Amino acid sequence: MTSTRRRFIALAGAAILVPLLAACGQPEGQGGPGSQPGPGSTPSTGESSPTAGPGTIAHPTGAEDLVLRIDRTGGLLPPFYAVTELPLFVLYGDGRVITQGPQIMIYPPPALPNLLETRLTEEGVQAILHEAQAAGLLEGDRRYELPTIADAPITLFTVNAGGRTSTVSVYALSEAELNDPNLSPEDRQVRQRLRDFLDKALSFSSWLPPTAIAKPETSYEISRLQLVVVPADQAIDEPVDVQPAEMEWPLAGPLGEFGEPYQVMGMQARCGIVERAELAAVLDAMSQANTLTRWRSGDALYAVFPRPLLPGEAGCVSS
Repeated sequence: MTSTRRRFIALAGAAILVPLLAACGQPEGQGGPGSQPGPGSTPSTGESSPTAGPGTIAHPTGAEDLVLRIDRTGGLLPPFYAVTELPLFVLYGDGRVITQGPQIMIYPPPALPNLLETRLTEEGVQAILHEAQAAGLLEGDRRYELPTIADAPITLFTVNAGGRTSTVSVYALSEAELNDPNLSPEDRQVRQRLRDFLDKALSFSSWLPPTAIAKPETSYEISRLQLVVVPADQAIDEPVDVQPAEMEWPLAGPLGEFGEPYQVMGMQARCGIVERAELAAVLDAMSQANTLTRWRSGDALYAVFPRPLLPGEAGCVSS
């Protein structure tokens, strides 16, 4: 086996493990808006939070209005991983929180991610926002670099509250040692606060009071699924000891004509969105597939990369 193939297997294994760690409250996970085809929810400056009292942090209240989003993107990732990236944490104006749940420890992993949804009361939303405020995430845009570390991911915090949208980008948030001599004392304090906030955000159900939870954690119901389609022979450099399974594509339309032309990794692919009547058939087939499954449509084989679209996401938008 070549070193390139060994590296791919190691990276893929890491990609499986990360969501499990994130669900347990570890400081980092997967996902991110940097190169994902469906951009993050567009922040809204609509209606403010209904409770206006001392200490209340105003925020939009719509079901698709982004209040807080945490992404992790970049770094060393398997091929085509970018088209399936998802945020670690998203909070919407109506109190809905979507996170990544634990993933079974197998390779190749299931084709569909394990997304979880919880709904918070306004008390819960305010508690999260006050933690974000204490971490300095409501003070406008910030960017923290660390050029002495190579190929690390970026953690991106987007907060739409307190009358403005703030975006804070941190390179190598968990990879960097806080005693790194290249970090100033101020940078060390900032990174520690952001690490602590990330940990609290990913483990919110463990510290919020019962009155802050309007609806307990349940599986996220996918209503729109983005699919990026690539001819199988262009998909990835397969590990020699893994033979992809083949399945029949469940929809009548040929995959070679699915969606619209789409650029990914410098090659021509196709991207489209399935919903309504077609969605059930695709989800049923995907539930029996893994990330290496090849789909037969007509006389050709294709790799299909699914990504559930979250509220407010358009889908199939090139980065």
